Amino acid sequence: MEKVRRILVHLSKENAAPQCARFLQSITGHFVGSAEDQATVSCSLENNRFILGDRLCDGGVPLKRASFCPIKYLSDSEAVSLPSETLSRGVDVGVAVLLQSANQKLLLTRRASSLRSFPNVWVPPGGHVELDEKLLDAGLRELLEETGLNLSPDEICSRLLGLWESVYPPMLTIGLPKRHHIVTYILLKSSQTHLQIQASLRPDPAEVSACVWVDADLVKAVVSAVDGEKECVQIPADLPESIRLNISLCISDFIYFPSA
Repeated sequence: MEKVRRILVHLSKENAAPQCARFLQSITGHFVGSAEDQATVSCSLENNRFILGDRLCDGGVPLKRASFCPIKYLSDSEAVSLPSETLSRGVDVGVAVLLQSANQKLLLTRRASSLRSFPNVWVPPGGHVELDEKLLDAGLRELLEETGLNLSPDEICSRLLGLWESVYPPMLTIGLPKRHHIVTYILLKSSQTHLQIQASLRPDPAEVSACVWVDADLVKAVVSAVDGEKECVQIPADLPESIRLNISLCISDFIYFPSA
């Protein structure tokens, strides 16, 4: 069987030629060292390669990882126990779209229980970037496939917010890494209210088990609490318990930027 080609992360530092990132390579750590969890990088999608570098144009984009990122803490003995097919995967590229309505609501979807990674988790719509796709086109395609919302680039205002280093399972206490992604977060601003958009929602039950519109500040509170931030976070009492418990560990601070 012919091996399926995928968009993979490539890394470049100090003008060196981009090299394909290894599955166990810490992408954030490559730029800032093992102790830090945030870097500023350049990014571009060229010839089906997603290239991250340290040559910054227009200030670069933020790249973050969770403080408990499994790749950061994986021991040598755990690393050698991973199957060869996992080690040879490289680092995949994903896209997540933050659809913001005219009245400042964000759309989240709950992943279907049958999905292999992050089942039953609340996340923005998104998925893999396919060969020869642009990031925005990939985000709009995934939005259509998952929610039935058919938006054209002319209908929305889009902006790249940042990058998130995502590993599944998200914590070593749950299991050893099986998937490693850099997820691009794209803000899509609509001129319609969430109630107007809601009328066109047609979630695919194979991928999405529920949808919810939430305030950006609410999402920030939930994610901050899950990520173990030291500051006391007040989560609204009327937030459904299922959303409190299941907001994705892999959603980063980028989800808070739309109000900026």
